Amino acid sequence: MTFAPPVTHVYNPLSYARASHELYLERYGKGPKRVLLLGMNPGPFGMAQTGVPFGEVSLVRDWLGIEAVVKKPRLEHEKRPVNGFACTRSEVSGARLWGFFRERFGKPERFFRELFVVNYCPLAFMEVSGKNRTPDKLSADERDSLYAACNAALSATVELLEPELVVGVGLFAEKRARDALGKFELRFGSILHPSPASPKANRGWGQAVAAELEALGVHVPDA
Repeated sequence: MTFAPPVTHVYNPLSYARASHELYLERYGKGPKRVLLLGMNPGPFGMAQTGVPFGEVSLVRDWLGIEAVVKKPRLEHEKRPVNGFACTRSEVSGARLWGFFRERFGKPERFFRELFVVNYCPLAFMEVSGKNRTPDKLSADERDSLYAACNAALSATVELLEPELVVGVGLFAEKRARDALGKFELRFGSILHPSPASPKANRGWGQAVAAELEALGVHVPDA
């Protein structure tokens, strides 16, 4: 696929961070899983660095126990360097999401017993300024091609993991899941996205999400 301006750089961590991504799948992705949590696409200081969805470095390394050599994307943006596990920038969304589950579940094995986290789209898009461009902001033709590939990958993931509930981390992910997975007998829902751009997320994301998950039938242990 090719992407026109204002997109100038496209990162695919499934390629250059494949080693750590495979560790994540091999260690925690053995199905079936009752609940699939679906993110949108990699953040610049999360999965773009570690190859793990919402993959804030310290939590991937210290809680999930994953660390591997991360190579460089084919074309690297000077303002968004990929330093892998040496990255010192924190991914707020990833710190909130994995930090919440660490606090509530304690051990990762307890969380992954019934839940798993994937991204709908594995690619990160950047403009010349280094600004992140989300998939929904691509041109219609680019979205159609991208969504077709992402829908196929998500369908294959569901076939492997056999979840009964797909929860979008944000409304975009829920909508994409509903559109992609119509042939499956699934329940769908969403939780508040942990992005710092969301005023609601900045006013107590963990408390809000615990209630949303419980309403969907996903029990979250007390802290």
